[in-house]
Amino acid sequence: MPLIIWMKKKTVMKMKITVNNVTKEFIYPPMVNTPSCHASTVLPLEDGSVVAAWFGGTTEGNNDVKIWVSRRENSVWSKPYSVSVNGEELPHWNPVLFLRENGEIILYFKYGKPIPKWVTYYCISNDGGRSFSEPQVLVPGDKDGGRGPVKNKNIRLKDGTVIAPASKESLKKSWKCFVDISRDDGLTFEHSNFVLRPKKNAIPVNMIQPTLWESDEGLHMLVRTSRGSIYRSDSRDGGKSWCKAYETPLSNPNSGVDVVKMDNGCLVLIMNPVSENWGNRAPLVLMSSFDNGKTFTEFFKCEKLSGDYEFSYPAIVADKNTLHITYTYERKTIAYQKVEVSFE
Repeated sequence: MPLIIWMKKKTVMKMKITVNNVTKEFIYPPMVNTPSCHASTVLPLEDGSVVAAWFGGTTEGNNDVKIWVSRRENSVWSKPYSVSVNGEELPHWNPVLFLRENGEIILYFKYGKPIPKWVTYYCISNDGGRSFSEPQVLVPGDKDGGRGPVKNKNIRLKDGTVIAPASKESLKKSWKCFVDISRDDGLTFEHSNFVLRPKKNAIPVNMIQPTLWESDEGLHMLVRTSRGSIYRSDSRDGGKSWCKAYETPLSNPNSGVDVVKMDNGCLVLIMNPVSENWGNRAPLVLMSSFDNGKTFTEFFKCEKLSGDYEFSYPAIVADKNTLHITYTYERKTIAYQKVEVSFE
């Protein structure tokens, strides 16, 4: 059934999203030196090319894990090349790509172990993702879990402010979300207040890896949790402070999610619709919302298989009516889908 959205003139309009064409590719066949791949990020560019990055090595958390980058040009993905901190031998994690207004591409990533001692690094590309500068620390002195985006993309607000979705995992296994706020297009950041965690069954809900969007009502986030469902929080002051997080009807098996706001206001959420904590990360579906995230309806399955499979940690970006998606495919490689949609 079509969803109902209230427009500014208080007239009721019915809208639905239709998938017209889907392209599915593997960015690169599984490589001998990176049998385990995870946590991708994707960035379409104005010239029609697409850049993707992920971490890969023998297995997640091993010291040989580096960041890998590939560029899609003329429908062909380039051979991946690695980005890493010079002279160091600790694991790299969770790359995030971001396009600055001057055309530079920033690649953020986490480095180190254990996770509570991550440090965020960044490097810059001036050639469309074909190469990157030497990595440097994003926030000097940061040694408590990493600053800047933790998994999902930054968003640029209407006033030009850049908001990075962030979270920290402490040694006490306490997961907390916040955002990092940048006034210089993604180079330096100001730490927001932490999102207040609600309690469920008298225990605070652990929350990490927010994904963001802006509306006329403010700034909003959906977050991954350990309680079988996605939670949400909202900000009325540009991300400086957030309301106490609250539960949504959306399932979550303690795996990453991502959301993107399209030009007409439609939200598209990509997720695993499984409610068991640390449950299966399959299938992988697209959900649409025309009421600023109050309700979502499934409209497409990126991966239909369910059960003991892994199609996880998705990233999604919209370019007009085209959705660019990457995700972990069975921990062996990274899959890419280009989904063209229309509205009526």
